[in-house]
Amino acid sequence: MLNIKIFVFSPFQENTYVVWDNENNSAAIIDPGCLEQSEEKMLSDYIADNSLIIKYLINTHCHIDHIFGNAYVKLKYDCEFLAPEKDAFLIDMMHEQAGMFGLNVKLSPKPDRMISKEQSLALGNSHLDFLFTPGHTPGEYSIYSAENNFCITGDVLFKEGIGRTDLWGGDYDTLINSIKTKLMTLPDDTIIYPGHGKKSTIGYERTNNSFL
Repeated sequence: MLNIKIFVFSPFQENTYVVWDNENNSAAIIDPGCLEQSEEKMLSDYIADNSLIIKYLINTHCHIDHIFGNAYVKLKYDCEFLAPEKDAFLIDMMHEQAGMFGLNVKLSPKPDRMISKEQSLALGNSHLDFLFTPGHTPGEYSIYSAENNFCITGDVLFKEGIGRTDLWGGDYDTLINSIKTKLMTLPDDTIIYPGHGKKSTIGYERTNNSFL
């Protein structure tokens, strides 16, 4: 069984997820948004206190608020780093992204491997699968665990909301198509964990999300 810990980091109030198996403590850090040293310490203290073994660093997409902590996590845990290939240009322009907000950041390393929809990452006896859900960015993936009945939706689908499409490579029609064909086909009781805000379920969004 997989456990999920949520941290809310940076002025962007971004949700950083630590997902781990409760039998062997293997873990993934998804979208590390830790910007300040105090946030980095909060994340690492939790990992140490729970004896977690970080196997993967995963970016659902590569907007600045979701990759603040890439350099810190990669250096500290020497884990495999996966990101969407079509979002690689956003990592390359991290300095420009940060400059828009007057921020000094640690530049992200290059991914070790690009995400593909054929991949399935093992954490103990559970798996993380990838659903290609572009629209907010050209390459975004949602992360689904059927065994554990959850989906980490990045900035694609929020509680009663959807991702913005006015940034680099965003497209409204593509986003809506991703949600309807990839996320709304999941079981109604699937818990969604978005990149910002509170969790929800597919069923709730199906009947309460005015954008759909």
